[in-house]
Amino acid sequence: MILYPFVTSTGLHGGVRVAAGSNLIYIVAAIIGIGVVSQILSDRFQVPSVLFLITSGILLGPEVLGVVGPESFGGGLSAIVGLSVAIIVFEGAFHLRIDKLREAPAATIRLVTVGAAISLVGTALAVHYLLGSPWPVAFLIGALLVATGPTVIAPILEVVPARDRVEAALETEGIVNDVTAAILAVVIFEASVEGVTESGALLTLFAERLGVGVVVGALVAAVMVYALRYVDLSPGNAPQNARLLVLAGALVAYGAADFIATEAGIAAVATAGILLGNADVPYEEDISAFKGDVTLIVLSFVFIALAALLDFGTLLRLGVGGLGVVVVVALVLRPLLVFLSAWGDRFTTGEKWFMSLCGPRGIIPASVATLFAIQLRAEGLTQAADTLVGTVFLVILVTVVFEGGLARQIAEYLDVIPMRVLVIGGGNVGRALAERLEDRGENVVLIEQNPEVIETARNAGFTVHQGDGTETDVLRSAGAANAKIVVAATGDDDVNLLVSQLASSKFQPETIIARANNPDNVDAFEELGVRTISSVSATAQAIDNYIERPVMMNWMGELGRSGDVQEIEVTSEEIVGRTVRDIGPELPESCLIALVSRDGESNVPSADYTLQSGDRVTIIGGYDAVREAMAFVHPDE
Repeated sequence: MILYPFVTSTGLHGGVRVAAGSNLIYIVAAIIGIGVVSQILSDRFQVPSVLFLITSGILLGPEVLGVVGPESFGGGLSAIVGLSVAIIVFEGAFHLRIDKLREAPAATIRLVTVGAAISLVGTALAVHYLLGSPWPVAFLIGALLVATGPTVIAPILEVVPARDRVEAALETEGIVNDVTAAILAVVIFEASVEGVTESGALLTLFAERLGVGVVVGALVAAVMVYALRYVDLSPGNAPQNARLLVLAGALVAYGAADFIATEAGIAAVATAGILLGNADVPYEEDISAFKGDVTLIVLSFVFIALAALLDFGTLLRLGVGGLGVVVVVALVLRPLLVFLSAWGDRFTTGEKWFMSLCGPRGIIPASVATLFAIQLRAEGLTQAADTLVGTVFLVILVTVVFEGGLARQIAEYLDVIPMRVLVIGGGNVGRALAERLEDRGENVVLIEQNPEVIETARNAGFTVHQGDGTETDVLRSAGAANAKIVVAATGDDDVNLLVSQLASSKFQPETIIARANNPDNVDAFEELGVRTISSVSATAQAIDNYIERPVMMNWMGELGRSGDVQEIEVTSEEIVGRTVRDIGPELPESCLIALVSRDGESNVPSADYTLQSGDRVTIIGGYDAVREAMAFVHPDE
């Protein structure tokens, strides 16, 4: 890829001479340092890191400080960005689990097919009529802006812990559409250059590149799986060698496929990542952690470097028409394609709107657009090049700033973040509880003040807020105002009692649960109206259950994985006024209604029990079946 369309023959950009290639070491070091700081700020302020990265790039670029520019990297920027994109796409694909896709399979398929088509055609129409661009340029821009991409979606999902079905849909759309957009744009560009207009020929060009990428990616993935499983990678350094093997494999897949067919490399790394990530290979956790760190570095570099290429003059020349295109892409086409794709699925209205307002564009459109721009200028088509680059970068800039920067606020306003649970105490009990809750997709925050316990919990992947849980300010800063459940799970009953009192008087969550380490303290907790779990009684009861009901207890141990029990309110008009006998055949297989609670009383319903609106039913059965039944009983959940 060639990625410096704004360079003139004099090496000047906007009248500012940028740093020479001899300063490359200092520039790269500074960019990586800024990238790490951006990630820290992202975690601290719960704002996607891409917002800090793009802002840093603009500040360092020729438009402001003039520290970084096209000449800073000599002729190596295209290769650096290409390999960086390969690592980023591979990382996203590696974490795309087939099991997770089952959360929203129908919507996901429609997003990458019907949704992509709507985005392509709608954007092309907007560019043609609002900017007066010829159809080839309009469809080229439309193809590029199909992509959302893991580079912008992943940082958003880092700070917005959406439900699994939302994450699965957005992550899959980002990875698949990155591949689709890159290949489709190359096909349209080459077809326009070569004068190809027949749909059959266009389809052939697309299939060739996609096919090359899939085949090369599959072959590389097969080699890596074989090597990781059956080759002795050195007993002393096997995890390290596994990490290096996977990184090298991703780069080889990209380079080999791109050598055979332009832009086939994106499809290759995506294919290799998905296959390897779902192959149950050894050292998977080590590989994942290593790739995450590498991806953070290259992501920082690419965003800052490309943001430094922004030419505000090109953006301003688009005028009102350019802003009109942004509005159509972000506020008209995006909601349209999301709502059509999620039609009839089990997304809530709030989740659909969040997905509609969570479609920023990223690296693939920026990098490929700059490649085409330099080629268009070489052909003397300066206006087309300016329209192409200006429109793509304007959409990227606006969507990243507003959709990325305000993602958490949008999610909170639309109430799409799963139930927030505060667990005070990050010890063994708190971590075990947090793990079970997070497996169900809930948003859990641990509060702990012991540095060693904090380190252990964070190393295990939990979100930990440091501080004393008996202080109001600590509870508030950890999110107690938005918490539905507060759990006091420390080993000190006095602390648990004080936490319960503070939470009840200051924040009034729906539920407060406390751990009573001494059975004699249970009455004191219950006088406050706090649901109390006695460690001694719970342990004795669990042992007794294993003695008297071993089959049930073994099944209960699988809750949240193969089996599940969930309680939910009846709201569906299809259920209200009907008996359990009538509803039974319409429930998914391998699940049933075990309990019904009405007016504070819970009963095992008979077949002739008639359900009413507001009843709370307990559904028991297989994990997927229970989730499907919940959507049937309470469609808005």
